[in-house]
Amino acid sequence: MNKTKLSVIAVILFHAVGLIGFLVPALHPLFIKLVPFHLLLMLVIVIINHQRLSEKFWLFALLTFLAGFMAEWIGVHTHIIFGNYNYGATLGTKVFDIPLMIGVNWFTLVYGTGVLLQRSRLKNVFARIITGAVLLVLLDLLIEPVAIKFDYWNWTGGVIPLKNYRDWFGLSILLLALFEWFNFKKQNIVAPVLLVVEFVFFGILQLA
Repeated sequence: MNKTKLSVIAVILFHAVGLIGFLVPALHPLFIKLVPFHLLLMLVIVIINHQRLSEKFWLFALLTFLAGFMAEWIGVHTHIIFGNYNYGATLGTKVFDIPLMIGVNWFTLVYGTGVLLQRSRLKNVFARIITGAVLLVLLDLLIEPVAIKFDYWNWTGGVIPLKNYRDWFGLSILLLALFEWFNFKKQNIVAPVLLVVEFVFFGILQLA
């Protein structure tokens, strides 16, 4: 069994176990503590499956991490983008009130979406970017109720503003444009599988 197949199995298995942990109330305290480690594991799986770990890849990863982190800093401290919200303890270690894992999450989501559309039949770059941004907003729609319930983050007054989705869309466009600009060669299916699994994971949790 090759690295790609093993990685796909690992992504599905760890999310399946996590799903059980979040669906069984008695397991919530343990699995909430494991969230940052899960995100780090997914990051490692994505990285080791990139076909050429060049300086260009590391630069893209760093820029995406920093852009995502800075956008969240602006959102939390000024409310100019996303809205009035703050982060709970679930995502782990914070710097300036922003979890480091949020930058990791932006990278894995953007990279997975970029690779998915890279492998699609969409040949037009603009169409790939817009489609990808729509997909990420749809994923955020699934994530938000789960994130609030498990203290990933919280909205003032408990209301998710429409500007959150507008600004997710805008930031997603910028980061996916960055992905296209770096012009990575066609990558394997691990990152897109992770994206699809996250749709399923948060969709089931929201229904539950």
